[in-house]
Amino acid sequence: MSTPTTLPAWLALLESRHAETVINMGLDRVRAVKERLALQFACPVIMVAGTNGKGSTCAMLESILLRAGYKVGLYIKPHFLDFNERARINGDLAGDAELVAAFDAVEAVRGDTPLTYFEFTTLAIMHLMATTALDVVILEVGLGGRLDAVNVIDADVSIVTSVDIDHVDYLGGTREQIGFEKAGIFRPGKAAICSDPVPPQALIDHAEAIGADLWLMGRDFNYAGDKQQWNYGGRSQRRNSLAYPSLRGANQLLNASAALAALEVLRNELPVGAQDVRHGLVTVELPGRFQVLPGRPTVILDVAHNPHAAAALNQNLGNMGYHPYTFAVFGSMHDKDIDGVIKAMSEHVDHWCLTNLASPRAASASELAAKVQMIQADSHDKTVNVFDDPAAAFANAVSRAGENDRIVVFGSFLTVAAVMAARKSSLH
Repeated sequence: MSTPTTLPAWLALLESRHAETVINMGLDRVRAVKERLALQFACPVIMVAGTNGKGSTCAMLESILLRAGYKVGLYIKPHFLDFNERARINGDLAGDAELVAAFDAVEAVRGDTPLTYFEFTTLAIMHLMATTALDVVILEVGLGGRLDAVNVIDADVSIVTSVDIDHVDYLGGTREQIGFEKAGIFRPGKAAICSDPVPPQALIDHAEAIGADLWLMGRDFNYAGDKQQWNYGGRSQRRNSLAYPSLRGANQLLNASAALAALEVLRNELPVGAQDVRHGLVTVELPGRFQVLPGRPTVILDVAHNPHAAAALNQNLGNMGYHPYTFAVFGSMHDKDIDGVIKAMSEHVDHWCLTNLASPRAASASELAAKVQMIQADSHDKTVNVFDDPAAAFANAVSRAGENDRIVVFGSFLTVAAVMAARKSSLH
């Protein structure tokens, strides 16, 4: 069978090859193909894992390093509208032709080794970055850490942003179990940064057992600030009078501090000036993370899909000022702590627009409605409606919201991506 010649055809082939939703744990297959590809980086590699905050931390690192004039590769996921969003070279999305060539390279050495969609595309994007002249590569870890395909690379600096309960089926149901999985990206003798203010003991124990150079928030680095600006303090570097990151939200200084700790570790290889840090933080962008769209009613997009992220989203909504009514467009995967997410958000939501999602792993809108009604049993003035898809749920919210109200689209990436796509097509 001939290999595809376009990116859409390649992605369709990979999806059909691995139609099963089983996540195949273990790195032996990925490692074997990596070795056949002779995949290695000639520049520093920063790897970022965490339950929440990893995308923001990656985006801040990329923004600061680009401002400082470095050639930067960023692997980030999942994507909202185009697969190319996962591979950024010098701030631009990788082109179809570059990605097709990288897919061809993986296929050429794969032999009869089966790879999941995620493993194949991860290897391809890392191969693309390893064969491009870059000064630094930032790799976002997907699920967990220890058994994630990205972890076949030895990073120079590893960051774990936060540890909370998510992906229970794969990672375990306690912060200790999940902390151990995330600590799997740490390496002996290399910097291992954790910006979770209360790190699980299992993460600390693993870092110490393998001889990693562990940086803990509050011990090795920290931040302080007032309403105007904030300061970072590390082991041997201080950065004062910093602007707040343009990414809004309660946890962004934790994420920014982790990024600055990584830059402190790499200060000899990748020196970065104060102005580059300031500009990088002010101009950083990341879709779908407390993203407030222009216009009225106010629309907020946020991929909060676990209680930890939903609590941060709820806090951010509380800091926004007065809106008479808040409409929520919400869809979720079945394996999430849906009750915990709804409880975290119920303080601010007046009208729920619940949606089915195009995934066999999704909870149905009617299941979500039953949970909302149970949790908000005493709220008679709140409404709950169900819809076949996120576009219909969003259209309903728009039709009912007054111009001073707000609509928050949250939950699974699929919820936010579908609304993004619907808005894009309505603008054309």
